[in-house]
Amino acid sequence: KRIYFLVLLLLDTGYELSLYEDGDVVIGGLFPLHFSPTFFKLETFSSRALRWMHTMTFAIKEINKRNDFLSNITLGFHIRDSCNDIPVSLKATLQLVNGQNSSMETTNTLGCAAVNRRVSSVIIGDAGSGVSMALLRSLGSFHIPLVSYFASCSCLSNQKEFPTFMRTMPSDAFQIRALIQLVRYFGWTWVGVIGVESDYARFAIQLFLQESMHYGVCAAYTNFYPVELNQHALDELLNVIQMKTSKVIVNFSGESEMQDILREVQRRNMTGLQWIASEAWATAKSLWEKSGKLLQGTLGFAIQRAAVIPGLHQHLTSLSPLSIHKTAFLAEFWEEMFKCRLNDSINTHYHGEDTYHDRKMCKGTEKFDDVYSPYFDVTQLRVSYNVYKAVYLVAHSLQDMSDCKDGKGPFQNGSCANPKNFKPWEVKSLLHYMKRTNFSVLGKEVNFDQNGDPIAYYDLMNWQEMSDGSLSLVKVGFYDASLPSGQNLVINDSMIQWPVGKKVFCSESCPPGFRVARRKGEPICCYDCIPCAEGEVSNATDSHECSPCSEDTWPNAARDLCIPKNVEFLSYYDALGILLCTTSVLGACMSFLVVVVFFKYKDTPIVRANNMELSFLLLVFLAICFLVSLLFIGEPSDWLCLIKFPAFGISFALCISCLLAKTSVVLMAFRARLPGSNVMKWFGPMQQRASVLLGTAVQVFVCLSWLLTAPPHANYNTNYHSSKIIIECVTGSEVGFWCVLGYIGFLACMCLVMAFLARKLPDNFNDAKFITFSMLIFFAVWITFIPVYMSTVGKFTVAVHVFAILASTLGLLLCIFAPKCYILLLRPDKNCKKKSLQNSSLKIVGGTVGTHQPHPVNTPSSYHTASHTHNLINHSSF
Repeated sequence: KRIYFLVLLLLDTGYELSLYEDGDVVIGGLFPLHFSPTFFKLETFSSRALRWMHTMTFAIKEINKRNDFLSNITLGFHIRDSCNDIPVSLKATLQLVNGQNSSMETTNTLGCAAVNRRVSSVIIGDAGSGVSMALLRSLGSFHIPLVSYFASCSCLSNQKEFPTFMRTMPSDAFQIRALIQLVRYFGWTWVGVIGVESDYARFAIQLFLQESMHYGVCAAYTNFYPVELNQHALDELLNVIQMKTSKVIVNFSGESEMQDILREVQRRNMTGLQWIASEAWATAKSLWEKSGKLLQGTLGFAIQRAAVIPGLHQHLTSLSPLSIHKTAFLAEFWEEMFKCRLNDSINTHYHGEDTYHDRKMCKGTEKFDDVYSPYFDVTQLRVSYNVYKAVYLVAHSLQDMSDCKDGKGPFQNGSCANPKNFKPWEVKSLLHYMKRTNFSVLGKEVNFDQNGDPIAYYDLMNWQEMSDGSLSLVKVGFYDASLPSGQNLVINDSMIQWPVGKKVFCSESCPPGFRVARRKGEPICCYDCIPCAEGEVSNATDSHECSPCSEDTWPNAARDLCIPKNVEFLSYYDALGILLCTTSVLGACMSFLVVVVFFKYKDTPIVRANNMELSFLLLVFLAICFLVSLLFIGEPSDWLCLIKFPAFGISFALCISCLLAKTSVVLMAFRARLPGSNVMKWFGPMQQRASVLLGTAVQVFVCLSWLLTAPPHANYNTNYHSSKIIIECVTGSEVGFWCVLGYIGFLACMCLVMAFLARKLPDNFNDAKFITFSMLIFFAVWITFIPVYMSTVGKFTVAVHVFAILASTLGLLLCIFAPKCYILLLRPDKNCKKKSLQNSSLKIVGGTVGTHQPHPVNTPSSYHTASHTHNLINHSSF
């Protein structure tokens, strides 16, 4: 290939047809209208570059029409195809600076080509950084300014090496900072970096790797591939991408190289790749048509876009048959766009596998609306905008040169240069004015730094698929180098469309609430994000350690902040607390309501026959048991803990003692053998009261011993649930608590045994059956209570305790007093002494009471026995 281009330089073939228009000052132009030149054939024609070229001609013609700007100078142009290749570009440049025309050039946009053309005093081009560097090294001694519209290599900012270089394209130094911040923003610390084997990619990747060290971004791999990708180079590149875990790929390449890579990626069916595009191909829409959905979700920084260049679209679409037939570039564009052959066409190049002469003839009536071409797309004027600014940069510099006053010029003795007639030594004066020019284009200021670089501004573009399958380049953010550090990158995450497939990265950035855990044997950027342990927080990204919270604080849900712990206890405002409190009050009210009913019917047989004094005492004690449960609800304190456990134990001891005394009286009364027996003198009212006091005194003694040795107290428990502070009453002495509960169980056992023995005595005289049922419920509740109580914690432990108190107390109240209230209120016919005696005599003669022989039913003897027993029970009452 290189030998071929050397031959071209010597033979001067008709390979490089040009556009020329004369003027007082001729501006040279280099545009890569063709890509990938091979032997005797041009593979790809770039309609984008054709648009760039015509943007230059449009800007020059626009300036020439103005009366307020360069009124005494007419601008011309001499534009050649650089083919994006150094030998071709070098030859084209030499022809621009010496005014030479090609031997094959016979026509141009204005008519016949002149034999001798005006030399170009300044050149706008080239697009590639590597080509621009080669041109600068060749033209440097002539001091001819070169203004690039797309060369971004940071190496070109070296004014000592390239003093005649300027550009309207930002330096890669800014793009690299933007790319680093982009990948760091999304937590992509493990990325692949690839690039074409060129000065542009080498310097960009070198700078990327240097900058990435300061931001914690690591390169999973770095791979360079040749400009002309063969299958072997493609296999090496794709094998590296497939072997590595990183799916984020930063690619510094041009449009043509990316086409070959995408073709191989599609063949291998590699999905889920997150492409990060350099500005060289961030807006290359032509890649979408051949890539399917492989580029969906691609992110890349594109140079600043012009909203609109007035009149450009009309200029681009004003293609006349005369211009198409007389301009080789336009003829080639027309034939490639419509896949036809013009009659008498001057185009000598064809592309693709089809034979040029086999194509159908163009009708001349083809319409641009029927096909899509980047040439007509003015929605993304980025490089075209740079070309437009480059022309105005030269024009403003010529204006400043024209305004020069003798004695104040840049030459010896303050002399000025004549822009219409540059002397060889005066060419560098144009560069003098260019580096000092600041101007406005389309309402936007254009400024340059000391290196001749413009202030960087990039649009962050996201490649998104439309409903019809077409590509939409959506701006999802921007990078403004003029803003303060840390604020110059702005991203709208919600607008981004991500690639299809799962995104796999070596390590995502660890957010607050996590800590970094290094992976053994892997690079420093490969790590796992481990959530902070319980009780620890981290409030920074990629924290290496988590900090413990204080004893009274706890991490929030995100574990990035310590907040005060929640305090837990059974409150009156909890739904559970409200339910238990309501039940407690209703139970006490029921007890007092039964007291009222019994007091109203205190002279009736059923009240008197059931030991009225003990019944009233029992009802009062049951009401106290209901109300004692209220002491367990609310925020525990030391004095409340001291009161509630003894109150619970003593109140239940009073209730069970009353039941025990009541059962003993019934049992002893019916066990008296003879009506005149004096056994009941030991179970009179005084004895019954004494037995109740004695049974309760033992419980009081146990409670006092408990309070004096290891009393209950409030405790702030943080051990069971680290995120909560459980305020609870601890028993102080487990022995004391279980002794209180055990003594209640002992009294209940005695009461159950005695009630069981008296369960078949006459119903209307006797509560034994009901007491038996109540004791069975009592034991069922408290036996169930013990394992549940031991397995719960916090407010639920208290709730279980309160529930046991209420359930057992309610069981006693209903089992013992509900049947009596039923007779008193609803069946008063059964509440008479005669009925009681009749029923009693029937059961006594059955042989269940006493050991004497049964008497006939309703005999005086049997009636006398029942009457005697009834009198004994009444005597024991008040």
